[in-house]
Amino acid sequence: MAAGLVRVLLFLGLSVRGPAPAGAAKMKVVEEPNTFGVNNPFLPQASRLQAKRDPSPVSGPAHLFRLSGKCFSLVESTYKYEFCPFHNVTQHEQTFRWNAYSGVLGIWHEWEIANNTFMGMWMRDGDACRSRSRQSKVELACGKSNRLVHVSEPSTCVYALTFETPLVCHPHALLVYPTLPEALQRRWDQVEQDLADKLITAQGHEKLLRTLFEDAGYLKAPEENEPTQLEGGPDSLGFETLENCRKARRELSEEIRRLKGLLSQHGIPYMRPTETSSLEHLGHKPPRAKPAEQLRGDPGLRGSL
Repeated sequence: MAAGLVRVLLFLGLSVRGPAPAGAAKMKVVEEPNTFGVNNPFLPQASRLQAKRDPSPVSGPAHLFRLSGKCFSLVESTYKYEFCPFHNVTQHEQTFRWNAYSGVLGIWHEWEIANNTFMGMWMRDGDACRSRSRQSKVELACGKSNRLVHVSEPSTCVYALTFETPLVCHPHALLVYPTLPEALQRRWDQVEQDLADKLITAQGHEKLLRTLFEDAGYLKAPEENEPTQLEGGPDSLGFETLENCRKARRELSEEIRRLKGLLSQHGIPYMRPTETSSLEHLGHKPPRAKPAEQLRGDPGLRGSL
């Protein structure tokens, strides 16, 4: 009976006071049972999390490079979050369940830039979540020490982290322009001058700056970013960025031109939606198209003759 109780206490990680047998080895109490991160070199490869890809190269303000290779953790509720700057974000369930969850919440991808400022670090291509991958945005804030202070999930599969560090306390610590090589600074100067001379529009100014940031390695080209979909499923249309919206508009425009060409090829008149609405308002009905069977290539056309 007593021996069974001792075994239960040891299984629960509780110490048992009493004289230790001679030559007995000390037992190490594991306080964090689930540290299956991709950064744990002491675990066998089979027990580590498998990242989808390697992180992007280290970029941005040079004084932040010293954070590369370090990891910072925060335990909230039953989860331990680990943020490794310029590497990844992981989540580990701190329970003794046999199937406790551990996963990758994002791999270092690119910066978020606005108003000449590095606004945050995007970690993308995490573990699968419904029809997309988990991703995290890390906001850098001034603090007395390097520490992860907050983690939340503002929307499904998208996480928000706040990391404090004294490295960003200087007012100019996160400015983009000073970090650029001289050649790219001259390009930026010319873009600003063209905007002032009204040689380019505000939209053109934004596009040129994005291209400049991509050349600097701070942003990824649109084709390198994972398309984001709404929770409705793979057929839903989700426009997370302006570039995704423009791409969808171009595809729709090409489809409209293809359909117009098909109608013109078979001599079927068509009208714009505004024209159709005006005719119906005046009591006139627009000409109806021929049955759909007659638009299915030559066999349908021969059948109508």
